[in-house]
Amino acid sequence: MSATVTIEEAQAHLAELIDKLTPGEEVIIIRNEQPIARIVGEPPHVQKPRQPGSAKGKLIILGEDEEHLEDFKEYMP
Repeated sequence: MSATVTIEEAQAHLAELIDKLTPGEEVIIIRNEQPIARIVGEPPHVQKPRQPGSAKGKLIILGEDEEHLEDFKEYMP
């Protein structure tokens, strides 16, 4: 189901319009009796819980990478 509001009403009450939207519901904004925009309610984004070990193997730490430290010698004590 969709509601229709004028652009003036939308400007005056935009936060309220957005807060009242349910997923799939839409509000059509009109100017001079012509539709100019549509606001559609979306379901909240649900982030999956992190799984321990899911990034295993994606980061490689080189313990003996002295070559890159040469560029920073002037900053090191």
